[in-house]
Amino acid sequence: MAARLRIGTRGSQLALWQANWVKTAVEGHHPGARVELVTIKTQGDRILDVPLAQVGGKGLFVKEIEEALLDGRVDLAVHSLKDMPAGLPPGLHIAAVPRREDPRDVLIARTAKRFDDLPPAARIGTSSLRRAAQILHARPDMTIVPLRGNLDTRLRKLASEALDAIVLAAAGIHRLGWAGRISAYLEPDFMLPAVGQGALCLEARRDDPAVAALIAPLEHPATRQAVAAERAFLQRLEGGCQVPIAGYATVAGDRLVLTGLVADPSGAPLHRQSLEGATAAAEALGLQLAEALLARGAGIILNQLQRRGQPS
Repeated sequence: MAARLRIGTRGSQLALWQANWVKTAVEGHHPGARVELVTIKTQGDRILDVPLAQVGGKGLFVKEIEEALLDGRVDLAVHSLKDMPAGLPPGLHIAAVPRREDPRDVLIARTAKRFDDLPPAARIGTSSLRRAAQILHARPDMTIVPLRGNLDTRLRKLASEALDAIVLAAAGIHRLGWAGRISAYLEPDFMLPAVGQGALCLEARRDDPAVAALIAPLEHPATRQAVAAERAFLQRLEGGCQVPIAGYATVAGDRLVLTGLVADPSGAPLHRQSLEGATAAAEALGLQLAEALLARGAGIILNQLQRRGQPS
């Protein structure tokens, strides 16, 4: 009997691209497998006029899909890993992490070719506190304009909202074939990516070995190690979209370099640090880096945000 796999996904153009990529990969490794997509609308897809930091953060894009996994309506969920909360519901796990796409952010501008070319008091579209804080740290003169919606919606708003530029993740732009729109890539030493940015998360039930076997060929160990360090860092800080937190790890052989950042939404203060360690101790390195940043003053920022009514 042919294997059957029901993949739960959001209905955005990017989410469907990602789910179809997984579908094609599974079918390629398992000829005859019956793979179907089940589109699920999440709360994050319904609330488009309020910044994520004000309505609950990352979990808004995954909660309904995880509920479908737990009650058996789907067998596998495909998420952008950067949308995943630090903790998962009991009974679920990250069953596979495919090879990461480009983790960088990109600048898409109306006229500027580089970030430094943007005019004084430029209007920059983003609803990411992480991006906004790093932009304002570099250029306090800039005006951050909240920008929600799917990628095509945000690209249209570059003109309709009279913005000078928008900042987006390179991975989504690449996956949808829109790389020609990119004005400049923002390197991690300038704009540290979100935890998990560029990577996919294949989430499944822990008690489902059949699904684990189907998607096992999609696993990329180096990406798994990198995002394990990043997510341990995030979990220790208990951060989400409500706090400007960034984390990015690179793997070379059996060594891993993790860089983390915690900032005030205004861009100052901003604390950033890197640590290197063994890939076998990826999660421990994430915890160690979180503790180091807390000791340097990140804890003060997190406490201040809590007092301002932005729970961390």
